[in-house]
Amino acid sequence: MGKVTGFKELGRITPTRRDSAARVGDWQEIYSAWPDQQSRAQASRCMDCGVPFCNSGCPLGNLIPEWNDLVYHGDWQEAINRLHATNNFPEFTGRICPAPCEGACTLAINSDSVTIEMIEKAISERAWQEGWIKPEPPATRTGKTVAVVGSGPAGLAAAQQLNRAGHTVTVFERSEYLGGLLALGIPEFKLEKAVVDRRLTQMEAEGVVFRTSTNVGVDISHEELLSQFDAVCLAGGSTMPRDLPIPGRELDGIHFAMDFLTQQNRKLKGQEFSPEESITAEDRNVVIIGGGDTGADCLGTSHRQLAKNIVQIEIMPRPPEHRVDSNPWPQWPMVFRTSSAHEEGGDRDYNVLTKRFVDDGNGRVVRLDCVRIEWVPAEGGGRPIMREVPESEFSLDADLVLLAMGFLHPQHDGLLDDLKVEYDSLGNVKTDVMMKSSVDKVFACGDLQKGQSLIVHAIASGRICARAIDLFLMGESNLPTVRGYAHPTVALPR
Repeated sequence: MGKVTGFKELGRITPTRRDSAARVGDWQEIYSAWPDQQSRAQASRCMDCGVPFCNSGCPLGNLIPEWNDLVYHGDWQEAINRLHATNNFPEFTGRICPAPCEGACTLAINSDSVTIEMIEKAISERAWQEGWIKPEPPATRTGKTVAVVGSGPAGLAAAQQLNRAGHTVTVFERSEYLGGLLALGIPEFKLEKAVVDRRLTQMEAEGVVFRTSTNVGVDISHEELLSQFDAVCLAGGSTMPRDLPIPGRELDGIHFAMDFLTQQNRKLKGQEFSPEESITAEDRNVVIIGGGDTGADCLGTSHRQLAKNIVQIEIMPRPPEHRVDSNPWPQWPMVFRTSSAHEEGGDRDYNVLTKRFVDDGNGRVVRLDCVRIEWVPAEGGGRPIMREVPESEFSLDADLVLLAMGFLHPQHDGLLDDLKVEYDSLGNVKTDVMMKSSVDKVFACGDLQKGQSLIVHAIASGRICARAIDLFLMGESNLPTVRGYAHPTVALPR
């Protein structure tokens, strides 16, 4: 490394977030510009580790020490080349990945990790500004055709890799907008859609064909799909949300988080909704059930919709401030975090179980009845047991309830059931070590195959699946493997 004492001389500094009072008045990204000098200084903190655990902490196996060193020396163009060697979309992961690489950074043993995610974003933005990211169409075509079902991060990664291998790729998206979760699920203040659109424009220029508003299994049958393409890549999401079937669930004003987030993104694209259709937090008491990232996205969106009051509740205990002994480095640190949305306001409460939704006499929710719980050790070990705390009942006012409790599995009804693919014990599409489903020439990747996970896992899965399909079609492949992905296909043969 160029500055072997960087980590001793400098502390961790991230880009400044815009003032919370100002940013809740718009939908722009929350971070201010990061001067090159600051990002180069932060890159100098990378330690030249004997074993760079950040590589294995990243599901993509990103070459983090290499591009940190290149940034420190000001070689931004080579930095984007090394970044693109493992990651198709660093502008996405540099914004919305929780950065497991940082949890595995050697500095994190007893200090603050390198600002890997923000350096990644800085590299990608510099590359776009300089015009270094250009279409890369294949020199020749193989004559093979591949259908990719789903245009989220897994599908896009698979499509770009397969197209660059020379196959003719068609991506099917049932929404009218491309990008899947990137376009409709992630709030604008975390990922401006212009960032997604410019990458889609590049892929179109490379020769990828996109077909929107096409529900595969309805608008095109599974028989047509199998007859028209040499291989099929199933890359849909884990779209079936976890519900809360308690008394009062049928009341108006109770919605799944993704319906709320998706509608807001559609509104920002100019789509209009009637008062009866509109899901809005404006001047309402909002309760968000679920303490994860999706819940935080609902929180930030509710702030911008001018909610009266917001409470986010979670059934699990509040995470500790620091790692506990059972969660050692380099595992992902299960610690208490404050997102940008939490900085903007709202309350959080833990160890809360919702018992019932209460209506106003006209079929609309006005209150949650809750009870506090505790988690007690199970006899003989195993998972802790949930127990209600006696005389701990309380209520929360709620005009709008958002269920953000995760997802169960992909939608079975329609394409997947029509194909008669085999499911695993969790309801995801079961695949072998080559990412192939139980149906000939049908492969699967992303949340549909792995279950609900991170964007970085989705991109890694899409890249692995692309290599597997290339091997299936051609008998050999020059597409790269994915070193950091915890899946048997990490050792795909050449």
